[in-house]
Amino acid sequence: MIVEGINTIRELLKSNYEIEKIIIDDKKKEQGILEIINLARYKNIPVEYVKTLALFKLCKSKAHQGTIAFVKQFIYSSVDEILHLAKELNEDNFIVILDGIQDPHNMGSIIRTCECAGVHGIIIQKTNSCTVNETVFKTSAGAVAHIKIAQVTNINDCIKLLKQSGVWVYGLEANGKDVSNVNLGGNICLVIGSEGFGIRPLVKKNCDEILSLKMKGKVNSLNASNAAAIAIYKVLDYRK
Repeated sequence: MIVEGINTIRELLKSNYEIEKIIIDDKKKEQGILEIINLARYKNIPVEYVKTLALFKLCKSKAHQGTIAFVKQFIYSSVDEILHLAKELNEDNFIVILDGIQDPHNMGSIIRTCECAGVHGIIIQKTNSCTVNETVFKTSAGAVAHIKIAQVTNINDCIKLLKQSGVWVYGLEANGKDVSNVNLGGNICLVIGSEGFGIRPLVKKNCDEILSLKMKGKVNSLNASNAAAIAIYKVLDYRK
């Protein structure tokens, strides 16, 4: 898999993510590129220098910023590993479920928010959901390298497992309780629905409670990644 961009590759280099090699535009000399070269040398990762045109032929977009990296396919974690991480850190669980998010830009943006907010892990379904691909890597600015993401066969079975582990599951959807008026402390899982259809009916039924963001404008909904960011930071306000 090929990932592009200075910030993304720099974050991958700072993590334990396996990088096969890095390609650099031989005309690029800015600080971010030099930092990537130094980090790669420190980790004994091969660096190749190519002409600008050759780099464009290798990458999928024009937003490579002068560098791309060949990396291993993303390795998903298990739900148990996510639960164990919170225990290891002596923290209440903070988990996000993405129920049918299909736009890789939205997914990457949500992953970035989750990593910044200290979410222990993200859970997605194996079918009818965006996977961790090149666009998700870039949109997340490399955050995928720092957060656990699990793929499950059935979201509803996963919610039942989380409940058995003492996690309270909130769905983010219209016509629920105002998120500002709910105590979001303790073991929390936040379910974010798909861009066009929201949370699926059965998944919504399995949530312990439905939360909504206050809307005062004429448009009655936010982009999935924007709504997720607001709700995630509402939860963060209650965490010590």
